[in-house]
Amino acid sequence: MTIAHDVAGDGPAVVLLHSSVCDRRMWDDLRDALAGAGYRVVCPDFRGFGDTPAEALRPYRDADDVLALLDTLGIGRAAFVGASFGGGVAVEIAASRPDRVTALALLCAALPGHEPGPGLLAFDEEEDELLDAGDLDAAVELNVATWLGPEADEAVRGRVRAMQRHAFELQLAADAEAEEAGAEPVDDDEPPVDPAAITAPAVVVSGRHDLDDFRDMSARLAELIAGARAVELPWAGHLPALERPAEVTDLLRDFLRDSVLHRHGAAEPVPPAV
Repeated sequence: MTIAHDVAGDGPAVVLLHSSVCDRRMWDDLRDALAGAGYRVVCPDFRGFGDTPAEALRPYRDADDVLALLDTLGIGRAAFVGASFGGGVAVEIAASRPDRVTALALLCAALPGHEPGPGLLAFDEEEDELLDAGDLDAAVELNVATWLGPEADEAVRGRVRAMQRHAFELQLAADAEAEEAGAEPVDDDEPPVDPAAITAPAVVVSGRHDLDDFRDMSARLAELIAGARAVELPWAGHLPALERPAEVTDLLRDFLRDSVLHRHGAAEPVPPAV
């Protein structure tokens, strides 16, 4: 399956990987700004988000889906920008296939293998209870309240509500289909990921109003990735690209200009798998 995606612009490739609270629509403003700055911008939807169907019966890796999409588009190397869960996918790709990654920007990113702390465990437990009770409205509102910082206005909150609700609906429908077929939904183990294997230039962005778990993961990623630059945004919650899109666009445009446009030039042929 080729996952749903948008492509805009021409030039060195940049892949924007969304948070699990959102889908590729979270990048609409940033996609257009980067395309206008001279990049070929690819925005995919992971399975169970946006326009990509959910998959409950067969194990898969989001990182594999993204690399397969790039192969289909003829993109050998790209810069990756990942938010939250999408940041964890970007870390997995950059660590396992450094030949495919020209630069890495992590926005409040997940760290594969992280053991959840009290804050994240409490959130997960409350979300599970609400979904098990069929209270989708409350589960959506829990996510909006938890993951958006004080800079998010009501329009942004409405966008996140719509994206999170759609993801819940897709995923719950897939789980129900699997149950009706008499199969248990697949909960595949994460593969081991070593961020120290990342060789691309990297910037690791954290939000001061984010959960402690994600602040800790950002700090750890900045330590493990050689040469990574750590940036804390004092105003940000967990989704700074939605909370202050213009400021995050400027940050990423500067980083990509220094790391990609002047160092790597145009897109390269797809390298062989190793």
